[in-house]
Amino acid sequence: MSKQLQHIWALLKKDLLLEIRQQYTFYGILLYVASTIFVLYLAMEHPESQVWNALFWMIQLFICVNAVAKSFLQESRGRMLYFYSVSGARDFLLAKLFFNAVLMMLMSLVSLLLFQLWMGSPLQHPWQFAGIVCLGGVSLSLIFTFLAAIAARVQQNAAMMAIMGFPLIIPQLLLLMRLSNTAFSDVIQLGQMKIALSLAGFDVLIVALAVVLFPFLWKD
Repeated sequence: MSKQLQHIWALLKKDLLLEIRQQYTFYGILLYVASTIFVLYLAMEHPESQVWNALFWMIQLFICVNAVAKSFLQESRGRMLYFYSVSGARDFLLAKLFFNAVLMMLMSLVSLLLFQLWMGSPLQHPWQFAGIVCLGGVSLSLIFTFLAAIAARVQQNAAMMAIMGFPLIIPQLLLLMRLSNTAFSDVIQLGQMKIALSLAGFDVLIVALAVVLFPFLWKD
């Protein structure tokens, strides 16, 4: 078990070093986030709470596609062969899942701050919404990391991710928007914990499927 943790930690450090060396990709994503939210501000200024909530989660979807989905697509065949020789498939995948989850949480919190700065804050419970944003960022990153791992093995990467991702991401976005609606009202709404547990269970299912299926793709 300790050897497996060492492999995961080494792979995490590798991804972190790549992000530090290739800072233009990180700042490019930040520029994309800021410019998109600013355009929304110019178009709508301070929308009502339901529109604000829907726009926020749609932006998170596009951020995830740009920030997380590239994780496997940027790995060359030579690199994959090298990782195959020094670590196992599960260690490699778990490191990617964890790194992308942290990255997406950071991007989601940055976009939340920019949303509140430019488009106002209709939130009644901002700290509750921030927690939901972290949960949603992790959930989106897990799905798109799993899809990127599958799509990296085929030639039509972008098309494959779009085809596979649509039926998975729509129910998750609906659950996130329903859960986050509770942060816009002072009225106590029932069922919050049930929705949160459903999201957590969905995340566990995605991780389990990825851990089981990815080794078969790894051998290909």
